Amino acid sequence: MPEGPELHLASLFVNEICKELVFSGCVEKSSVSRNPEVPFTSSAYRISATARGKELRLTLSPEPGAQPPQEPLAIVFRFGMSGSFQLAPRNELPAHAHLRFYTAPPGPRLALCFVDIRRFGRWDPGGEWQPDRGPCVLLEYEQFRENVLRNLADKTFDRPICEALLDQRFFNGIGNYLRAEILHRLRIPPFEKARTVLEALQQRRLNPELTLSQKIKAKLQNPDLLELCHSVPKEVVQLGGKGYGPERGEEDYAAFRAWLQCYGVSGMSSLRDRHGRTIWFQGDAGPLAPKGGKSRRKKSKETLLGHEDRKEDPLPPSKNPSRSQRAPRNLPKQPAAQGPEQTSPQRDLEAPTAPKKTKRRRRPATSGRRRAQKTRANTSSLESEETLLS
Repeated sequence: MPEGPELHLASLFVNEICKELVFSGCVEKSSVSRNPEVPFTSSAYRISATARGKELRLTLSPEPGAQPPQEPLAIVFRFGMSGSFQLAPRNELPAHAHLRFYTAPPGPRLALCFVDIRRFGRWDPGGEWQPDRGPCVLLEYEQFRENVLRNLADKTFDRPICEALLDQRFFNGIGNYLRAEILHRLRIPPFEKARTVLEALQQRRLNPELTLSQKIKAKLQNPDLLELCHSVPKEVVQLGGKGYGPERGEEDYAAFRAWLQCYGVSGMSSLRDRHGRTIWFQGDAGPLAPKGGKSRRKKSKETLLGHEDRKEDPLPPSKNPSRSQRAPRNLPKQPAAQGPEQTSPQRDLEAPTAPKKTKRRRRPATSGRRRAQKTRANTSSLESEETLLS
């Protein structure tokens, strides 16, 4: 799922590619999306983006003299599980492009697309930032820190720290991989009570005799949890690219995977929290770990490759065998000594319809013809069956 750094990277991407582009016409929504229509059309407008936590806001600003005259329109996006922005030729739109903004002529006709494979993403035309979301961990650090420490009496902090970190009222921008990386660096058990972890930060005071540079150095060398909620997402932004996940490009994904220390890393353990989300960690899970929860250890790279290879193996044969497999069933079984001759289906089909020494051989010839007709009927029914399965 895209987290704060991915939304921030998306805003940088939009601003970079759109700074020289002028858009025109209406905003087009795909027919399968359940999101609202965007009531905006203009003969010429520009697009800019800003991000805050797990939200991104596009602003459509009409050019001077554009028709019809109107105020800029803001659209707030939440990316869900797979949202992203892409720029593509107008006649080569990417799959799952559920909202499209088209450039104005002259010049190549392009489309800025909100692409969402899983369709969990949402947009809100004319919307503002969701009021129940806290300050952004990336761009509003001081407000974020104050908001957390001021509200430690909230029942959210009765829960394990790994669950509290996903509450966007206090940790706007933190998601599943970020919480694992932050807790791992501080060796905090994921199921330690959140208030126990955070109350200690209220008492933390640096020696007032330290110089400013010494205070900065002390913070960098010994960051606390709230400081890492700010600095760890910044590290992801500094990796560049368009975000994490193999669909973003192998080079981007390789850099992200190399950066990870805990999330999905070989040798780490994992448990599911009460919301069903997997938390990765090393060592003790903590006193609030789910009862009966079985910790799973990440398999080694070699084991994972073997598992992936098994996934790529051809599907097992259909329960309805092909004609070449089923036709010999109508024939009497061969003696065991003739096993090697049965290795070729073609040889089975060419074998006599019955052994010489059987009672059926003494039947009238008409019986043999009836059996041949029955075989043809079975063959016909098998062909119909294969047609239905294909």
